[in-house]
Amino acid sequence: MEIFLQADTWVALFTLTFMEIVLGIDNIIFISLVAGKLPKEQQKKARVGGLALAMLTRVLLLLGITWIIGLTKPVLCFWDFELSWRDIILLAGGIFLLVKSTLEIHHKVEGQHEAEKAIKVKSFSLAISQIVMLDIIFSFDSILTAVGLTTQVTLMIIAVIISILVMMIFAKAVSDFVNKHPTIQILALSFLILIGVMLIVEALHYHVPKGYIYFSVFFSLAIEMLNMRYRKKNV
Repeated sequence: MEIFLQADTWVALFTLTFMEIVLGIDNIIFISLVAGKLPKEQQKKARVGGLALAMLTRVLLLLGITWIIGLTKPVLCFWDFELSWRDIILLAGGIFLLVKSTLEIHHKVEGQHEAEKAIKVKSFSLAISQIVMLDIIFSFDSILTAVGLTTQVTLMIIAVIISILVMMIFAKAVSDFVNKHPTIQILALSFLILIGVMLIVEALHYHVPKGYIYFSVFFSLAIEMLNMRYRKKNV
């Protein structure tokens, strides 16, 4: 407990919590879209359950931090190009996001009502499994960021718990907003395509500064907010 008497500890905890929340934005978007396909009475359970399992997953991964760091060691080699388990997981996650988001956009743009109806009756367990699978992939960024900011696993776990609780509080607001506005849904799916591409690029050892991604997301949202205000004003 002596570490909590040091100012550096609180600075590290605040910074780490902030970073975990920022890195969790894509998670909230994905959870909102998946939960929105379920019947109304199951959506809250899916959001809370998905985030609770996300917290449990990240805490367990943090407890196995030595194993996580070991996943960056090469396991496949193609000439001079090496792939680690981390690269393979990021590559699979990126491809999954690209395929899923592209299919969702196709259904919405083409107006395939039957397809929308079919998606609507997907099982609760399938929605949760998708949320957990993607969260494991998203967790690698947040865990490796945590390792870069502090060596105290206790601080990492506290930051993860606080960030997930914050996401739980705002998940419903984000979900309701996304589901209420069709253009926001398309924008959110476009963000997931962007994130999918980023994961694939990262897996191929090309580093993309996260600031570019976050700027693109917030800039696009700001423009869409102006468009929504304009449309409302001219109705």
